[in-house]
Amino acid sequence: MRDKKLIFLIIGILIIASISSFAATKKLRRIGRYPLCRCKGTIPTAEVMKTIVDKYAGDVKYGFDLVGYGDLYLPFMEQIKTSSFVEKSLPVGDKLMWMLFRSRGRVKVVKDIEWAGSAPLNVFSFTVRKDYKNYEFIMPMPCGNVALRQVVELVPDASCDIKVSPSKANINDPISVDMSGSQHAKSMEVQVFNPEGTKIADKALTPESPKWQTSFDKPGEYTFKGKAINPVGKPSVNPCEARVYINFPPTCKLWTSCLPCRDYVGKSITIDGSGSTDTDGEVVKADFEISDEAGNVVDKKVITQKPFLWEKVFEKSGVYTVTLVVTDDFGGVSAPCRTVLEVTQKRFFVMVEGASLFARGSYGSYGAGRVGLVYIIVPDTLDFILSGGGAVAFKGEPWKSFFMASLVLNVHAGPMFFGGGAGFSTKVKETRNSDAELIGNLGFDLFSTSSSMGSLFGEVRVPVGKGRSFSKHHKLMLGFRFLF
Repeated sequence: MRDKKLIFLIIGILIIASISSFAATKKLRRIGRYPLCRCKGTIPTAEVMKTIVDKYAGDVKYGFDLVGYGDLYLPFMEQIKTSSFVEKSLPVGDKLMWMLFRSRGRVKVVKDIEWAGSAPLNVFSFTVRKDYKNYEFIMPMPCGNVALRQVVELVPDASCDIKVSPSKANINDPISVDMSGSQHAKSMEVQVFNPEGTKIADKALTPESPKWQTSFDKPGEYTFKGKAINPVGKPSVNPCEARVYINFPPTCKLWTSCLPCRDYVGKSITIDGSGSTDTDGEVVKADFEISDEAGNVVDKKVITQKPFLWEKVFEKSGVYTVTLVVTDDFGGVSAPCRTVLEVTQKRFFVMVEGASLFARGSYGSYGAGRVGLVYIIVPDTLDFILSGGGAVAFKGEPWKSFFMASLVLNVHAGPMFFGGGAGFSTKVKETRNSDAELIGNLGFDLFSTSSSMGSLFGEVRVPVGKGRSFSKHHKLMLGFRFLF
C-alpha cells in the first residue's frame, strides 16, 4: 500500500513539473534556424515587406489563425505595405508575445519568448493599428520570422460636438439635438438647463443613435451641455454647448367701444386690439372672431396693419362672444382674449304720419297728421303703436275737422306688415257723435335701419256701436309713416 502511495506522489510531482516547464517562458538563444521566409543577409525593409506580401501571404494567414489573431491578418497585410520600418536592437531579456516560424516545411507558432542570446537581437520593427490598439511586430534579421512584441492600448480622448436647431423657436415647436459630429465616443450625454439655470432634462445618446428631439412650453433661453465619453469611460473636455431661444408669445388685449351695447343694432361698434403687446418683438397680425350664443361663428376679421381696429355693425340683437388672437413677428401666437357683448336693438321710436283721409257719408276728404310712440315688442316681428292727431276737412260744411287716437299692434313679415287695434274719433259732422272704432292697417317698409324707418300704409277705421253701420260710417286713410 505504501509503495502505491509513493508511486502516485512521484507521478503527481512529475506532472506538476511538466506543466510548469510547459508554461514557463521559452528562452530563445539564437535566430535563423527555423525561418518563416527564406531571406539571407540584412535585407532592405521594402524588400522584406515585398517578400512577405508577395510570397508568404498564405503562410502568414495560417500562422495568424493558428495563434488566435486571425482578425489581425487583413490589417497586417494592408498596413505593412505603407508602414515605416524601424531598425532596432532588442536587448537580452526582451520578451515577445509570440513568433511564427517554419519547421519541417510547416508554419508553427511559439508563445511567450524571451531573447536570451549572447548579444542584442537586430530586428525590423513596424506597427499595425486596429481598434484603438497598436500592435508592434518585429522581423529578426536575417530570417524574416514574424513576431508580435507588444500591444499598446491607444484610446483617444473623445471630442464632443453638439448642434441644436432651430436656434430660435416658438413654444412647443420641435427642437432637434444632433451629436453625430462627436469623435471617438462610445456614448454621449446631453443636459438641458432652463433660463434660470436649473437642469430640467438628461438624455443619453450613442454613435448609433446620436439625435434627439424635444420641445419647451415656456419662453426664454435654454442651454444644452453635451459630453462625449470614450471607450474607456473618459469624458470629453472640449467646450460643448448650444443654446436655443424660445420666443415670448405676444399678449393680446381686447377692448370694445360699448359694453353693454344698448340700442346698438345697426350702429358701428369699435372692436380694438391695439393694446396687444410683445416683449421681444412686435405684434403683426390680429385675428378677430365673433360667435353667437349657440357658439356658431357669425363673422371673422384678419387685420395685418396697426392699430388693429375693427368697426363692426351688428344687424341683429343678441349676446355675442368676441375672441381676439394676435401673432408676433416670429410667428408666436397669443392666448385668446375674449369679451361678451350684449347688443340690443332700439325699442322705442317716435312716429310721425301724414295721410289723406276719407270719411264715409258722401265721403269728406281730409288731410290727416299724427304723432305717436312705437315700441318694438319682438324685433322684426311685432310692434305696438300709440298715436294721436287730427284731420282737417277740405270740403267745409257739414264736414268738421276732428281728433283721433289709435292703439295698434302690427305683425311684420319681411318688409310687409299688417295689424289691427282700437281707436277713437271725435265727430266728423254736427249730425254725428264721436266714435269708438276698430282699426285695421296694412303697409310696406320703404327703408329700415336700427335708428329710423319709413313706410307706406293704408288704414281703415270702422265705428262700433248701435246705429254705426260700416257702409255709412267708416274712414279710409292712405299715407306715409316715419319712425325715428
